[in-house]
Amino acid sequence: LLPSSRVLSSMTNAILARVYKHNDLDLMTKEATIPIINGLSDLYHPLQILADYLTLQEHYGGLNGLTITWIGDGNNVLHSIMMSAAKLGMHLRIATPKGFEPDLRITKITEQYSKEYGTKLLLTTDPLEAADGANVLVTDTWISMGQEEEKKERLKAFQGYQITMQTAKSAASNWTFLHCLPRKPEEVDDEVFYSPRSLVFQEAENRKWTIM
Repeated sequence: LLPSSRVLSSMTNAILARVYKHNDLDLMTKEATIPIINGLSDLYHPLQILADYLTLQEHYGGLNGLTITWIGDGNNVLHSIMMSAAKLGMHLRIATPKGFEPDLRITKITEQYSKEYGTKLLLTTDPLEAADGANVLVTDTWISMGQEEEKKERLKAFQGYQITMQTAKSAASNWTFLHCLPRKPEEVDDEVFYSPRSLVFQEAENRKWTIM
């Protein structure tokens, strides 16, 4: 990575890197003389969150005061939401199965941000509790890259976490749905995924605009 960073620095104006370990990005910045953009790491996925927030901005006309509910794995996409939602005035409700919670260090920072910016934060194992009053229901794959061997265990742990119209019964009347794709039916059923409430295709297009 270090030689590559130096070589690419002499040829390009920026590096957008998708890596497994977030630490690899830190190593690249030490040798590179140009900006390093996190395209994805095991810890964060900021480019996805920019597209998500643009989509919500377009749909609702603003972000301040929205309640985002995450139902699923405590993964890199969730971490990026946690590190940014309160700064934009959004409340956050998170439901993850036991053993699949977000990184504790990030949870502590999120709690601090919530107090600092006056937003509400809930962490639970109950998807229906998390969905209560939500403007936005969000999920992602339960089995990320490199976790294929855990598939059987994960599918068992995430039983009851599929987002359906039943999940949305206690959500706000103007609720919408986001998923960064590709989607699997166990994560969200067809009724929600293809409904007018689903913003997933607008969200997918916005990856282009936010990366640009």
